[in-house]
Amino acid sequence: MASFLERATSNSKVQLAATAIASGAVVAGAILGYQGLQRKEQIHRLKDSIPSLIDDSETLRRLNSFGGASKAEKEDLRNELLARRAQAGDYDDELILEQLARNRVFLTPDGLDKLRNSFVIVVGCGGVGSHCTAALARSGVSKIRLIDFDQVSLSSLNRHAVATLADVGSPKVLCLQRRLLAITPWVHFDLRQEKFWDQAADRLLAPWKENGQKPDYVIDAIDNIDTKVALLKYCHDHNLPVIASMGAGCKSDPTRIIVGDIGTSTDDGLSRSTRRRLKLLGIAKGIPTVYSTEKTGEGKAELLPLPEDEFEKGKVGDLGVLPDFRVRILPVLGTMPAVFGYTAANHVILSITGYPHDYMPAKGREKMYEGLLAAVQGGEEKILRHMTGGDPSITLGLKVPITTSDMAFLVEEIYKGRSAVTGLTTRLTLVRWRKPTGSTLIRIGEGSDEQKSSNVKLSDLVCMTKEEGIRHDKAVLRGDKKLEDLYEKATLEKVETLLRDTAKYEKYR
Repeated sequence: MASFLERATSNSKVQLAATAIASGAVVAGAILGYQGLQRKEQIHRLKDSIPSLIDDSETLRRLNSFGGASKAEKEDLRNELLARRAQAGDYDDELILEQLARNRVFLTPDGLDKLRNSFVIVVGCGGVGSHCTAALARSGVSKIRLIDFDQVSLSSLNRHAVATLADVGSPKVLCLQRRLLAITPWVHFDLRQEKFWDQAADRLLAPWKENGQKPDYVIDAIDNIDTKVALLKYCHDHNLPVIASMGAGCKSDPTRIIVGDIGTSTDDGLSRSTRRRLKLLGIAKGIPTVYSTEKTGEGKAELLPLPEDEFEKGKVGDLGVLPDFRVRILPVLGTMPAVFGYTAANHVILSITGYPHDYMPAKGREKMYEGLLAAVQGGEEKILRHMTGGDPSITLGLKVPITTSDMAFLVEEIYKGRSAVTGLTTRLTLVRWRKPTGSTLIRIGEGSDEQKSSNVKLSDLVCMTKEEGIRHDKAVLRGDKKLEDLYEKATLEKVETLLRDTAKYEKYR
């Protein structure tokens, strides 16, 4: 081995190759280092290009490792001083009432008092959340908690309510407070620059610190499915009034935006995913949402994978919250988040003040879901009796680990209200697809303390018409026929795909 190394080091070609490799590594490191410095320089150059009214001696407010927000302007400092006075009570209440005069006439003095004494939490301060917050502050809400981990970027200026170039790089919550205090200096803001998550819900949605007041309303303006579901689930379980904004991306028709129950929102991916996850958690209705009934069509914007050449351009994310973090760009018409935000704020204002407003009813299909659940219960009892030789006592007290919300999820979200076999929409039922290979009975305890339940899962059930279900039960579940003997290949493939889709969501139950 030593002799090999000696020969290699004495070989001029090997020495030349080693030198080339070492040189390449040094050059690559230098290029990467230069690119990093160039990126920081670009950001600083953009910041410095924004005009400022302050003196050169004013210190730079650093909010992050890439230079932070722009320097504080004299106007901002003046607004901060005025806000401190106003929030300390040193502000003529008649001036506030004059500014809110139109709202006072519309909502009545009593209604405006309710609004001025209210506490509202806005989770998500981007396009939807910023317009919603601005409307609430301008309308009289005096205590607002803002929750968002993100920073203002160049690409968010097309839809943000108040952000300017000077705010690029600053936290969205701070940007909203900074701009809105110039309009409503008496509003108290509680800023939480962090991502909402279920483990922090008790703290982030806690009562107002000064007086222990519980939130009068929570506004969900989140576009992340996991945190959105966690927020809505927490509010539902803790009886906190909440309204959720669904997807404004790829929407262009403001006349299609409505307020309706979570069970009625159907026509965008965010609402569909949210609704599915909530149903699996036992929540099928009772949460008002802002959503659009607009459908996709030829020539309309849609979310597409980001082409490789877009990654190579490297400009869009320069001022993103995380360096070198790139994602697909969701097509958003700048006007639509504003409509969603103002619609949510409008609903909250009317609800807090008690102003009459009509609420779109849910689908009213609870009886159908109850009937479907009873059919599943009956089907499990039939199978169990068949497997035990017809003993009727075996099914006494049998329970199924399924709820009416599960029925709603399966029928509405997976099977779209149609039979998986023929596509018919009437006289629907849910039956097991495969014949059980072992006992379906789970027994816990003994005697009077015994608990009996079925092992049926959502991913075992398929939607059919009652006639199709009867045939399937006799031929497959309690008969000797195989699925291939009863159904065509296309039907088998379709059902398997739907069952996999069900299993994917079932983990969230």
